[in-house]
Amino acid sequence: MEKTQYDTCVIGAGPAGLAVARALAERNLPYTHLERHTGPGGIWDIDNPGSPMYESAHFISSRTLSGYGGWPMPDHFADYPPHRQILSYLRSFADAYGLTDRIEFGVGVEGVEKNADGTWTVTRADGQQSLHGEVVVCTGAQWHPNLPEMPGDFTGEVRHTVGFRSAEELRGKRVLVVGAGNSGCDIACDAARSADHAVISMRRGYWFIPKHLFGRPVDTIAAGGPKLPMWLEQRVFGALLRIVNGDPRRLGLQKPDHRLFETHPAVNSMLIHHLQHGDITAKPGIARAEGSTVYFTDGTSDDFDLVLMATGYLHKVPVAQKYFGDEQHPDLYLSSFSREHQGLFGVGFIETNSGAYQLFDTQAQLIAGYVHDSRQGLPNAERFAQMIRNDRPDLTGGLKFVASPRHTGYVDSATIVKHLGRIAARMGWRTEGQPPPVKSSRRAEVVS
Repeated sequence: MEKTQYDTCVIGAGPAGLAVARALAERNLPYTHLERHTGPGGIWDIDNPGSPMYESAHFISSRTLSGYGGWPMPDHFADYPPHRQILSYLRSFADAYGLTDRIEFGVGVEGVEKNADGTWTVTRADGQQSLHGEVVVCTGAQWHPNLPEMPGDFTGEVRHTVGFRSAEELRGKRVLVVGAGNSGCDIACDAARSADHAVISMRRGYWFIPKHLFGRPVDTIAAGGPKLPMWLEQRVFGALLRIVNGDPRRLGLQKPDHRLFETHPAVNSMLIHHLQHGDITAKPGIARAEGSTVYFTDGTSDDFDLVLMATGYLHKVPVAQKYFGDEQHPDLYLSSFSREHQGLFGVGFIETNSGAYQLFDTQAQLIAGYVHDSRQGLPNAERFAQMIRNDRPDLTGGLKFVASPRHTGYVDSATIVKHLGRIAARMGWRTEGQPPPVKSSRRAEVVS
């Protein structure tokens, strides 16, 4: 017998929200699904207002290891699919499982409030309110730019890459890209091809992992190879990268001040190519700016028209910030379960060193399993509730991540996958979704 008559509210229909909706639907759990945009896909819809998507964006994990359980990416997709293929994949997934018709599109959420009886009130942008037994916030982690102040007095244009769309914006300009995350590297390569003059600034040295090794996507080699202790994997793969890329200082890059895998991986083959061909120049951090001149910490300077800040995002949760706490990284058990507020969950806020969709799937399956068993009053649900409150596993995999805001709460993918698998087995829950009951003809319509 269900403990509550209220359903679960899923906020957001991007990759995380779709995984959660499928997990709930598979268990015949009632849910309400709200999405402020006109279609599913989240940030992967370049036409979604506020999306950070840009024309040259591709997945940084391979199609082989990036699909949801039961719905792999098609073989005709590129090894690293471009954003339009990813959007078509997400929409085919939503259609195949009957999720699209259950989403209320064009419905923004103003706020979420916890009630005295443990239920949750969701207030929509139009003022309408609804009552729910649980709320799963899937609003994403790449909507709220982290924009540091430019030191000094720069007279050119400074903006965050969240608003960048196309290399055409850089044509005829002297461009400085600040930051070497994956989007920063992509956009720096756009600048190398299109700008009159291109420079990338990074405060530290990074390990640059090529997208292919031996003709194969690099993550499939790591996944299919022998399982080595982390310290040995760092040495072996680090030595291989030194052979492949050579000494980074030859290209003006700094030597990494950390061991391999201790920062979010920069999976990019083209930045090294453009540095080798003189299409772009690497500089260290910014010291100050005066007029159109930017001075770097190595004493050099250069003139620019445009500074693009590829400086990441804050994990804000505006619909329920007071319940999620820290704007940099919410303190969620297994990156999904609110420790303090029963019935509140979040998917899409995990920071890790692998593809996200399979992790979203596993997190969604655990949430749905927990909601189902809680409603049935099963004892394992109470055991898990105690784990949510008290269990603080070490999910670093022995890595000492660098001390930066992005790496607050960072977890090692292989470690969390194993840990989630062990917990799911103990609780009797699945770790991935199943194929759709009837093979959908929409599968063949995924764009090539």
